[in-house]
Amino acid sequence: MAENKTNQAEVEATEAKTVEAPVVSEAQANPEKFLKEFNWHNYEEGIEQVGDKKLAEFEKLVSENFVDTLNDEVVIGEVIHITDRDAIIDINAKSEGVISLNEFRYNPDLKVGDKVEVLIDVREDATGQLVLSHRKARVIKAWDRVNKAHETGEIVNGFVKCRTKGGMIVDVFGIEAFLPGSQIDVKPIRDYDQYVNKTMEFKVVKINHEFKNIVVSHKALIEADIEEQKKEIIGQLEKGQVLEGVVKNVTSYGVFIDLGGVDGLIHITDLSWSRINHPNEIVELDQKLNVVILDFDENKSRIQLGLKQLSKHPWEALGEDIKVGDKVKGKVVVIADYGAFVEVADGVEGLVHVSEMSWSTHLRSAQDFVSVGDEVEAQVLTLDRDDRKMSLGIKQLTPDPWTDITAKYPVGSRHTGIVRNFTNFGVFVELEEGIDGLIYISDLSWTKKIKHPSEFCNVGDKLDVVVLELDVEGRKLSLGHKQTEENPWDKYETDFAVGTSHTAAITEMVDKGATIEFNDDIVAFVPARHLEKEDGSKLNKGEEVEFKIIEFNKEFKRVVASHTAVFREEEAKIVKQAVKKAEAQAAEAKPTLGDANDALQALKDKMDGKK
Repeated sequence: MAENKTNQAEVEATEAKTVEAPVVSEAQANPEKFLKEFNWHNYEEGIEQVGDKKLAEFEKLVSENFVDTLNDEVVIGEVIHITDRDAIIDINAKSEGVISLNEFRYNPDLKVGDKVEVLIDVREDATGQLVLSHRKARVIKAWDRVNKAHETGEIVNGFVKCRTKGGMIVDVFGIEAFLPGSQIDVKPIRDYDQYVNKTMEFKVVKINHEFKNIVVSHKALIEADIEEQKKEIIGQLEKGQVLEGVVKNVTSYGVFIDLGGVDGLIHITDLSWSRINHPNEIVELDQKLNVVILDFDENKSRIQLGLKQLSKHPWEALGEDIKVGDKVKGKVVVIADYGAFVEVADGVEGLVHVSEMSWSTHLRSAQDFVSVGDEVEAQVLTLDRDDRKMSLGIKQLTPDPWTDITAKYPVGSRHTGIVRNFTNFGVFVELEEGIDGLIYISDLSWTKKIKHPSEFCNVGDKLDVVVLELDVEGRKLSLGHKQTEENPWDKYETDFAVGTSHTAAITEMVDKGATIEFNDDIVAFVPARHLEKEDGSKLNKGEEVEFKIIEFNKEFKRVVASHTAVFREEEAKIVKQAVKKAEAQAAEAKPTLGDANDALQALKDKMDGKK
């Protein structure tokens, strides 16, 4: 035991300066002086022998007056000197420690005599100097304080350093913590920069020890205060009650109002008696408003508010002088397929049905007549002040074009109109505003086979028409387009009569035959058995030969042709001539009856197509 103590004394003796040997009585009276003046050099060189009693006394004095410089232990030191780069700190150890002034940048007022927390970073550097760290000491102490604040719910102060993605960076006890944007305030934050470089109160809500992450919240403190206010406000809520609130958020469907800890919603339809496209036309963020409570649920967690209800309904202020038949002016505010709503006074609207926009009996969409924002003039058709309904008409301000229809559009008269719409059975043509007529699909062309009117014309095209029928009471016009020209089939009936021959090429091979085009209008059908050529082969696509018309139907526009009939007829003529010649020769030569029969049978077989 004595030997170990002697070795320890020898090690410690190497760290001291050469001084005079202490006197035991002085050591007892003044231990600090004894430790300071102890002759370490003589002790190291063995010049002076120290007894066990003195050595034990020496070790006791060291343990009582010097701190035990263990790693990761935070101790309090005193600033005894400050240089341009470092601060010299006395931690009551065998030597003073040094800390870079960079670790005190947060405290520019550091001065001699200040007490600071330090951590032994290096027991001795190359020069034998004790190296301390104030920053590490602060971090260790800060984590202790942060953990304690998290466990106890203690409110801590933090300095907002800067913005970062999704929130802010806050200095709490020297440690960087994250403040999410959603945890800054109970209301949405639009300008994060307003909080930078400010000291605020926070609550530590989450700590991740593995990744050394800290999450703090300022909103949690506000919510705690608001919760108390909310309970008090909810307990006093009544329908019809008028409260003052602040616009907290504006959406496309309504406005959220902060009633002092309780949120309520003003639906867009309850903002104004007039129609609006977006709530920002009426209110803006942070605006103070008086609102009325319209309704709330049993828990009063959903509160429905109204703004327009605080003013008189526009229908009640509508002048008594407005009556059915009067002309009014207004602005188109809404368009639907069935009509348009026109605001004739603030909050007072009338409906113009699409049937009241034009004298035309062929209904179109309201967008064809008016657009939102248009200023229009109309006539009051119906007015119900109790139900707050009004119907208007625009066409009534112009003369009815059907009044003198028989004079302007008599049957047989020719006109030019504009194609407005198609149906499967015809085309609607507008002769003038309010006068529409229908051309049935069968009256579009004399020659073309049309399956749908869009194959013949387009919407917006101009068409020449003839009035075929006129129904004044039913307000209907029957028109024809093909009647503006002569029927070419009257001429074709003669040109392509049965028995006439024409040259053409096979256009297409079809089921049971082929088709040929004599002109743009006439496409004839050739049955398969009439495609046979004189040599017995069949006609193919593209071959141009002579055809004979064997059927012509003007009503159904049906034409049937044959190539076989062409040479068969020629053969018939040759047979007849041969018969006559044979008869003549027989009469002269008087052949036997058998010879004559053989000759006639051969001719007959040839006519029948036998080889």
